[in-house]
Amino acid sequence: MRGVGGARQARARRPGRLSRGAVVLLGCLPAAAAVGAMLLYARGDDLTVTEPAQTVEVRSPEHGAPKPRIVPRSAWLGASAHPQPPPDYDDKVVAVFVHHTESPNGYACADAPSIIRHLYAGQTGAERWDDIGYNFLVDRCGTIYEGRAGGVDRPVTGAHTQGFNHRTVGIAAIGTFTAGAPVPRSMTDAIAALAAWKLGLADIDPRSSARLVSTSDLSRYRAGTTATLPALAGHRDGYRTSCPGAALTARLPAVRQAAARLQGRR
Repeated sequence: MRGVGGARQARARRPGRLSRGAVVLLGCLPAAAAVGAMLLYARGDDLTVTEPAQTVEVRSPEHGAPKPRIVPRSAWLGASAHPQPPPDYDDKVVAVFVHHTESPNGYACADAPSIIRHLYAGQTGAERWDDIGYNFLVDRCGTIYEGRAGGVDRPVTGAHTQGFNHRTVGIAAIGTFTAGAPVPRSMTDAIAALAAWKLGLADIDPRSSARLVSTSDLSRYRAGTTATLPALAGHRDGYRTSCPGAALTARLPAVRQAAARLQGRR
């Protein structure tokens, strides 16, 4: 459902301040090995150069997946951006939560940017979030849009699943997918491709489980509880909601399998 479960962890639109009850993880960026760097230290007025630092080999994930085409947020945001503090980051992404936006389903795909802009306006306006909560949004034609700011390649902390925003990605399917609603194949294919790529960066099998620590008593698990959830989960797996709707939830097993195949898994 639109915004359910994220509001209490989204920051208010006041730079440098957090909404009450917000849980913040300071930016934990992966340390980059400095190849051939020289370690320097001063002794009195003398500067001494030590031996070069040891080179660390960085390996690509064994089961990485291709990065899908992602439309940048500038394509839908335009001049509607609100002032906001810098984004927060986690160390990596180990799980994906799938949502639906509860928008009408019969939209023209050319109208998707304006729909996303409307969602952004609601979350940063009346709800006073610092940004849109979802990391990504996918329309009925399978176009993937960058949502929350911070860089699509980086583990941006979202505001999409109350209690489980850290080390996760929120992907919102634009539409309402309650029981009986058709779920476009192009949409689920795009969700699978996006999940395969983001989880593959940490070599996570989309069919596996993830251990996540709840940060809120308002989730399905009390704060501090370690929960074992699907690595590719529905919003309702972590929060008491019907999101992403019965129809889309029923498609998630197939999405997991498709994502695993994109990672080259059997």
